[in-house]
Amino acid sequence: MSTPDPELLARVDAEMSRQHTWGGQPGLAYGVLADGHLIHAGGCGERRVGGGEVPEADTVFRIASMTKSFTAALVLLLRDEGVLGLDDPVARYLPEATGLRGPTSDSPEPTIRMLLTMSGGLPTDDPWGDRQQDLPAPDFSALLRDGLSFAWAPGTAFEYSNLGYAVLGRLIEEVTGLSYRKSLTERLLRPLGLDGIGFEAGEVAPALLATGHRAGATGWEPVTPLGYGAFSAMGGLFASVREVTAWMAGFTDAFPPRDAPEGPHPLRRASRRELQQPHRMIGAGLDWPSLDATPRARATGYGFGLICERDERHGTVIGHSGGYPGFGSHMRWHPRTGLGVVVLANGTYAPASRAATAALDVLLDAPTGREHRREHRREHGQKHRQEHGREQHRREHGQVRGLGTEPVQPAPRGVVAWPQTLAARAEVDRLLRDWDDTAARHLFADNVDADEPLAQRRDRVQAIAETLGPLTPDENQPVQHRSPAHARWWLAGPGGRVRVEILLTPQRPPRVQTLTLTPVPHPPPTVRRAADTVVAAFDADPPGWPDSLPTTVDLDRAALTRLLRIAAARAGSCTLGETVSGDGAGWAGFRLHGERASLTLTLGLAPGDGAVHLFTLTAEG
Repeated sequence: MSTPDPELLARVDAEMSRQHTWGGQPGLAYGVLADGHLIHAGGCGERRVGGGEVPEADTVFRIASMTKSFTAALVLLLRDEGVLGLDDPVARYLPEATGLRGPTSDSPEPTIRMLLTMSGGLPTDDPWGDRQQDLPAPDFSALLRDGLSFAWAPGTAFEYSNLGYAVLGRLIEEVTGLSYRKSLTERLLRPLGLDGIGFEAGEVAPALLATGHRAGATGWEPVTPLGYGAFSAMGGLFASVREVTAWMAGFTDAFPPRDAPEGPHPLRRASRRELQQPHRMIGAGLDWPSLDATPRARATGYGFGLICERDERHGTVIGHSGGYPGFGSHMRWHPRTGLGVVVLANGTYAPASRAATAALDVLLDAPTGREHRREHRREHGQKHRQEHGREQHRREHGQVRGLGTEPVQPAPRGVVAWPQTLAARAEVDRLLRDWDDTAARHLFADNVDADEPLAQRRDRVQAIAETLGPLTPDENQPVQHRSPAHARWWLAGPGGRVRVEILLTPQRPPRVQTLTLTPVPHPPPTVRRAADTVVAAFDADPPGWPDSLPTTVDLDRAALTRLLRIAAARAGSCTLGETVSGDGAGWAGFRLHGERASLTLTLGLAPGDGAVHLFTLTAEG
């Protein structure tokens, strides 16, 4: 793969600047991998709010769950040496795990492979797991001995688990006789020359360390990073763009399979390729980002500490995100060409994956510089150049989105909520009617107050009640459970509706680790009438954009008509259902109940003339 030319890299810079402008972090650093080397790097914003320095290739961030690829590589290195087997039960090496059993009598013991592939049966533990980073080893052993709450029989379903990788870190310590930190440093980091990667903020020179931030009531607030502990194997590493790119290069070097000598990497090429294979299916879907874009069918699977994506446009892309209090990160690469991108950001759960995905798309859509541009001009002609500015404007302002779905993980058949989940739902309903700090502390896991102080949560609940009025369960909307530890339901009041969502921890007994409230005020009559008009257009022969509904100049009516016809073909005749999003003023999202499928329509009217300026149609699942 030849190095991308300067004009193409300038487009990457522009994309990163745009992504930073959209928000989510005070600053970010990024790098481009080609031919096994960091060939381009840059940064936007501030390393520390008020500090003025722009992040760059050597600025150090916490990379969070990108750490999992290091842990998985170390496990495979031990497997290659005959120290352990991937299908060995975890309890063979960890006495504390002897009593861990799944939810049914026929559940198998969790194995190392199950934990590597996120199929150990444990419930998702974001964000609880993030706050366990510095848990002392004796406390972690006690957590395992007390037992864990399983969502699924091990080996039957994908569900992302930080705790599973913390267990792998403890297992590594047991079989090597060394701390996880020492094993990783001596077996992988030092041989690869990655001496700048560490586990403590204090190990980094202050001039190089990016400060983590979270969004507060008055702006960005600094976050004190947690230290090394029992959960470090799932998300504890600090690294720079330069070091992450060198780590990524070890994976791209594993392709293609060949007869050449192995080289200096401690892990053999075949094992590095094994890490990058989809060992557990996550889901599949259709991504259609805009009306003028080509739909992309995508499937995703989990390898060993890495996510494997496959789409018809680019083929296989490998990567992993990281999200933590104070930080967000993402690395991704294209094995066939060896091109890759890493983005590190200093905002809590910053959307680094969005930025890295957009940047890698820039590179893969034009991998050969001038040759690609000549081919692109031949295919699209002068019209593309005329339309490019308008389409960019649409992407930037989110005005138009096509019919599509995100990759969806189907829940296993027969999802039954834990009794504790049902009890927690009832307790949350009581809290929303009459908040009580003592009851809240008893209900919530320890991360909840740290993520958002209970006093702020109480104030937000009161503000919602003042806006929407007394809330009672919306009996027209069934409670949804994507796993036994999860519940989502709606409450209704005179002024609108509230979507409530909770997720419980894998502790025994489990506690509520997330409480998400999404208020949806009733839309104004003008927005609802516009939505009714759009839905009626589905039944026209042929369907088309209604002449009675004005649009702003940004929206292409011919493209809108095409979208309506595709939606009508997919869903059939539709009826306008409940409101699912909106601000109670200029825009709202509605559920459309179709003969063959359900859709979500989002519609926004410009102030003044009431012309449609926001229009999206999304298919469910």
